[in-house]
Amino acid sequence: MALNLRIWYDKEADFLEVIFSDKAGYMRETDNDCIMERVDEEGNILGFSVMQVSHLSTEKPLIAELVGKVQG
Repeated sequence: MALNLRIWYDKEADFLEVIFSDKAGYMRETDNDCIMERVDEEGNILGFSVMQVSHLSTEKPLIAELVGKVQG
């Protein structure tokens, strides 16, 4: 199955967004303060955003658990 992504980076806002679907949804927190997940009303993951990208450590990966369902 092919998956099309849209990736946006706003240097001024220091914000990265990855979008899997243009379906209507909302943002909700994850277990990582820098990452928000975008989900629809059924809990399907539509994308995610990363805030303060330039402040991320280059020594270790950024980890967060996205708890929504993946459409398939």
